[in-house]
Amino acid sequence: MANIKSAQKRARQAEARRRRNMSLRTAVRTAIKRAKKAIAAGDKAQALAALRASQAVIDRVAAKGVLHRNAAARHKSRLAHAIKALA
Repeated sequence: MANIKSAQKRARQAEARRRRNMSLRTAVRTAIKRAKKAIAAGDKAQALAALRASQAVIDRVAAKGVLHRNAAARHKSRLAHAIKALA
């Protein structure tokens, strides 16, 4: 642990940021899993609803900088293509 007061504060801030980012990353993974599960079930209406919900989560996390914007676009695109293939 740091001895200097400013370094201690930095360590506290980094830990708080790490926990927040971890929570957001987990939310993205869960949203993607829900969408994939709906796609695997073959229910297009449910899959579309899951896609909309997951896109909102992905966009929110990407806007915060936790997820790179290109990675966010890739996740959304792959889910959309999978749903389009259901038809």
